[in-house]
Amino acid sequence: MKNSIAVMVSLGCLVLVAGIAVASKAEGPGMDLIRGKSAQEAGMAALAQAEKLAGSGTWESIAVARVYYLSGNKAQGQSIIDRVLAGKSDHNDWQRIGQIYADAGENDKAAQLFERALAADPKDDTGQSEIGAWYISIGQRDKGEELLTKAFARNPDEGSHYLRAAQAYLKVAPR
Repeated sequence: MKNSIAVMVSLGCLVLVAGIAVASKAEGPGMDLIRGKSAQEAGMAALAQAEKLAGSGTWESIAVARVYYLSGNKAQGQSIIDRVLAGKSDHNDWQRIGQIYADAGENDKAAQLFERALAADPKDDTGQSEIGAWYISIGQRDKGEELLTKAFARNPDEGSHYLRAAQAYLKVAPR
């Protein structure tokens, strides 16, 4: 009995030590990548690491592209966007990329991708309410209300639809 307990404890310790070793090797550079650098250098180092870790994931790549694009490095952000759009992307990706352009104040580019997303999934009431609210926020109330009407018709009890409408009409930036 004592021997089996000792063996179990030994095995447990071995597994714990091996787990710690694997975990320490699996970690990225963490704070060492950014510690002691200026905000600009730290931000760019973190962004480069995020880009590396994004790999071929579209959601992750779009998130990285957003930071590049909105932080002033539009060329690098656009390069990633172009890569995503050239690959296997869908209406959710088009809407997220459209939001980057909307955040940058590039309404024509945003509208093109938003319309593409809406056409690809005309039953997406969440997309309709988000894009409808955006249209209202840029002064295209009729277009926005048309989309909100579709969203409410499809899902009249969705609180987020009402919240998006409220934000648009009251000029509160969405989160």
